[in-house]
Amino acid sequence: MTAYPIEIPTPACRIEAESVRDVTAREMLLDRAMGPGRRRKSSEKLRRGRLPAEGLAFVARDDSGRVAGTVRLWDVDAGGKPALLLGPLAVDPSIKSSGIGSALMRHAIAQAATLGHGAVLLVGDAPYYARFGFSAEKTGDLRMPGPYERHRFLALELRDGALDGAAGTLRATGRKVELAARKLAA
Repeated sequence: MTAYPIEIPTPACRIEAESVRDVTAREMLLDRAMGPGRRRKSSEKLRRGRLPAEGLAFVARDDSGRVAGTVRLWDVDAGGKPALLLGPLAVDPSIKSSGIGSALMRHAIAQAATLGHGAVLLVGDAPYYARFGFSAEKTGDLRMPGPYERHRFLALELRDGALDGAAGTLRATGRKVELAARKLAA
């Protein structure tokens, strides 16, 4: 695995852990960047009713403190192997191509590796994600739950062999929203 620095300089931007106060701004950003069809994607089926993996939800803030980008990772079972599902990654359309998306990716990958995770999966543009080490090499025997474009199903092993023998349909394994709410109320 390639080592990535935690903080990547970006134009007037800092990356922080997502907080509860970021939820509305994040959702509005995702609507602007991805449109209303974003909730019908196969990846969304794995995220619905779940919380992001512990310590793996980030926002990029501009100088005014506004949420300018977001990325989250989710716990999944990848055909018998624990893994993370990355997404959505989004940057405010008004500042797209400013390096914020790349900085968020590098930060998320580095944090996932630091926390001991073995692999990250995603559905996305292969040429864009190849620069971070993602490829379809390890996803041949894996499937998403629902429609997706096969050539866009990509993986990055953070630990060599983490996806060896992985086969089958991805399944959500992360913390459920209602369980987390109950623990907070107790």
